[in-house]
Amino acid sequence: MIQLLIVDDHPVVRQGLKQILAEAADVVVGDTATNGAEAIAKCEHRQWDAVLLDLAMPGSDGLEVLKQLRRDNPFLPILVLSMYPEDQFALRAIRAGASGYLTKDSAPDQLVTAIRRVVDGGRYLSPWLSDRLAREVASGAPASPHEQLSDREYQVMLRIASGKSTKQIAEELSLSGKTVGTYRLRLSQKIGLSTDAELTAYVFRNRLLE
Repeated sequence: MIQLLIVDDHPVVRQGLKQILAEAADVVVGDTATNGAEAIAKCEHRQWDAVLLDLAMPGSDGLEVLKQLRRDNPFLPILVLSMYPEDQFALRAIRAGASGYLTKDSAPDQLVTAIRRVVDGGRYLSPWLSDRLAREVASGAPASPHEQLSDREYQVMLRIASGKSTKQIAEELSLSGKTVGTYRLRLSQKIGLSTDAELTAYVFRNRLLE
C-alpha cells in the first residue's frame, strides 16, 4: 500500500483528494498537513511513500518547502499538485527536486497514475514539460530570460507585477526590505527591464500570472 501525505491549506481540496484517492485500492492517505512547517515535521517523524505538495500556502513558500523536504529526504517521491499552470512553476519545481508536476485541473485518473509512477521511481512529466526540459538540456541554457532568475528573484518579480509594495513582498517572503531591493535590482539586470511597468508588462506578456 502507498502511504501518502497530502500537503494543502484548503480543507475542501484535502477532502476532495481523499475522496478521489479512496477509489484507488493501493493508495492510502495516511495524514495531511496544512502548511510547509507541518509537512516538514510530519516527514521527520514518519516515513512516507510519497508526498503530494501544493506550492501556494499562506506563510509558506512552496518551492522552499520542496527544497527542504528534498534535503531532508533525498529519496522521497514528491509530486507537486498546484493551481499554477505548468509554464509558471513546473520547471522550477522539477529543478527544486519534485518527481512530477500536475495542475489541479488534471483528471483524477492522471493523479493516481502520477502517484504510482513516482513511487515506482519514475517521473511524471507532461509532454510540454518533457519538451522544455529536453530543449534546455540540449541548448545548455534557459529558453526565456525569466528562466535565468533564481527562485527568489522570480517570486519577487511576480509580486511586483501583482502590484505589491516592497514592504508587502518582504513580509510575504520573510525578507528585509533591503534584500527585496537587491533581488529587484538583480532580476532587472538579468531580464533587461528597469521599471515596474516594464516588468509587469513582461510578466503578463509571457503569461506568468493569470
